[in-house]
Order: sequence, then C-alpha cells, then structure tokens
Amino acid sequence: MAESISESEAATEALAGALVAGLGAGAVVLLSGTLGAGKTAFVRGMARGLGADPEDVSSPTFAIVHEYRGGRLPLFHVDLYRLTPAAADDLGLHEMGVGEGVLAVEWPEHLGTRFPHAITVRLESMDDASETVRRITIGQSTIDDL
Repeated sequence: MAESISESEAATEALAGALVAGLGAGAVVLLSGTLGAGKTAFVRGMARGLGADPEDVSSPTFAIVHEYRGGRLPLFHVDLYRLTPAAADDLGLHEMGVGEGVLAVEWPEHLGTRFPHAITVRLESMDDASETVRRITIGQSTIDDL
C-alpha cells in the first residue's frame, strides 16, 4: 500500500493522473471515502491522465454512470451511493470495465460482488479546518476481499 498526503485538489488530480498512466484496458479503480472526500476530483485526474477532458467529469450520483472518451482509453465513472448491492449488481459493472477501458467506482462498499485485483483508493480528510488536505491510500484488492 502506498500513502500520500494531498494538500490541494490539483495535487489529488495529479496523483490520479500518475496512477492511470500505468493502467491498461480492463483496469478497475475502487474509490472510497466520505461525502466530499475528493473521489470525483480523483476521477477528474484520472480523466486528464487518460487524455479525456477533465472538465467533463462530474459526480454521476443521479446518472449513476458517466463515460468519458477522447483519451487513450475510455473512462467509465460510476457512483453507487444511492444503490443497494442488488441494484449495483444489475448494472453489469463487471462487463463495463473489462476490455476497452478503465472503470472507476465510487462507493464500492455498495457492490454486491467484488472485483479481485482492483486498485483500491481511500481518500480521507486530514483536518477539519482544511477542506483540501487529504490522506490518499492506494492498494490492491485481493481474492481474499471477496
């Protein structure tokens, strides 16, 4: 596991861009953290790192899935905040990230099934007085996480 401290939204985006630089088609990134922790900012950095327009990235809370193209790989951005595990499974997420693009999932704890070998990203606020300082922990899920 790797841990970083981000002191700004730009630094969070830069870390995400560096992460996706080494990812290939079929990669899955599971993003967890409280509301406002910076998950969508992290996805914005992923989009920039893949060559998609980061200005197109917004929280898909109501649309559930957004797709960003124009980069070296498409980015599928999913927000499961409002879904039950059964409803999340009905989305067919296992097929969505496999093959042609990168799948970024916010609120992965709402998944009914797991993604073995996914990259896990945990964003945590470091200071109640600061809205921008975050601890970002990046790891990898294993078959034991199923």
